[in-house]
Amino acid sequence: MRAKKGRRWKVAVLMGDGIGPEVVEASLDVLESAKARFGIGLDLQYADAGYSCIEKYGTNLPEDTIRLLKKTDCVIKGPMTTPEGPTSEMSAAVKIRRMFKLYADVRPCKARPNIPSIGKDTDLVIVRENSEGMYSGLDFNLSPDLAVGIRVVTKSATERIGRFAFELAQKRRKHLTIVHKGNILKASDGLFKATIESLHKRYPRVRLDDAHVDAMSQWLIKKPQDYDVLVMENLFGDILSDEAAMVVGGVGVVPSANIGSDFAMFEPVHGSAPKYAGMDKADPIGTILSVKMMLEWMGHGSAANAIENAVSKSLSTKFRTYDLGGSSKCSEVGKYISGLVSRAD
Repeated sequence: MRAKKGRRWKVAVLMGDGIGPEVVEASLDVLESAKARFGIGLDLQYADAGYSCIEKYGTNLPEDTIRLLKKTDCVIKGPMTTPEGPTSEMSAAVKIRRMFKLYADVRPCKARPNIPSIGKDTDLVIVRENSEGMYSGLDFNLSPDLAVGIRVVTKSATERIGRFAFELAQKRRKHLTIVHKGNILKASDGLFKATIESLHKRYPRVRLDDAHVDAMSQWLIKKPQDYDVLVMENLFGDILSDEAAMVVGGVGVVPSANIGSDFAMFEPVHGSAPKYAGMDKADPIGTILSVKMMLEWMGHGSAANAIENAVSKSLSTKFRTYDLGGSSKCSEVGKYISGLVSRAD
């Protein structure tokens, strides 16, 4: 996406469950400051989704919400509680990803000032294939004593995520790592690895290597600074992105974007943490940086940079939540970062 002069973007907002409304509200304060300072045409439209909707609507993604989403350009989504159990419905996030073909889950993990971390020079991005793999939805009981999950890998979906990852690496430090388990999952991950390797000739300036997923779980602890863009299937990406988040200070500070060809969803990587709901203590930085990713996707680079810089500045002040060793409220952090975004340097 690129910014178009005079364009007004329609953005759906799903507040989420648990701490969702608090972190989303803080991020919207920041977004309003960016809109005002940079003259961004943007209309917010609110809708219901999440676990809290099930009792009222019988589903975590009501039809009215689906209709609204289809009339918008993208969605800011708060964390939502996912129903559990073999007969429960899939998460609202997965439904939205499938409905709008959001094939790329992009999760930047970057060390930031004054956040305790084990990888101080870390600046990597996990690109997670969103549409298939172990999360293909083919998970069922054949009998009370036998359950089967089918892992799906196709050449077409792998080529699509491979191109996305190469393009991203080409804009960054020109290093792409395929993460797989081809020595054991010889057919499915063999196809995944070989398909992405076949694209390399189109991107000769990008250095390509690969690593087994179990080895990568070690390297992310020992030498995370050695990596730039990592591409992998759904389950591996889900697990390793949480590990990488802890390397740079925790899931509270890591954003994500789910990208399709003409729609996108932006959300923090953390869950709904219901035990903290209503306490105004959750860390909003992951959600605020997800809004920053949305502005990048829209082509508003200056506004995105202003948010990035404001977050970094805020981390050197007293305005930090409990997970970062501070005592500030979620709303206070949001308002402070919002104020920094409002002011030109």
